[in-house]
Amino acid sequence: MMKSILKNIIFFSVIAFCFMNLQCEDDDDVIDSICDEVTVVNKDIYDNLVSDDFQFVEVAITDDCLNIKISASGCDGATWGFELVDSGAVAESSPEQRYLKFQLVNEELCDAVIQKTISFDLRPLQIQGSTKIILNIEGLQESVTYSY
Repeated sequence: MMKSILKNIIFFSVIAFCFMNLQCEDDDDVIDSICDEVTVVNKDIYDNLVSDDFQFVEVAITDDCLNIKISASGCDGATWGFELVDSGAVAESSPEQRYLKFQLVNEELCDAVIQKTISFDLRPLQIQGSTKIILNIEGLQESVTYSY
């Protein structure tokens, strides 16, 4: 009798443990970042990305953040949306190269010219076994070197 109760306790404990383990989220894909946004790596999004008009003012890398300063018409830029998307393709050169598009979503209907800076975490672009990559951002005259 005692052996049967012990078996049941062990059985239900194992079932409960398995159930609790399934409830946890997988945090392996979550990146803690000091940047404003995280760079997305997705060929489908890259291929279909459409942006509102803007001009690059300045692009610089600080640590693992790509800081992009843009200029565009708008009211105050408070409602602007941003995304930096990588194609997923890596050119096997030395150093390797990646291809990106920057997207501005701007539904503001004012004629003022606004400048705004946004930063993107570049860590999703790192290539194992490499310490440097060239970033080719569509619309930007020069490529940017990211060392990590």
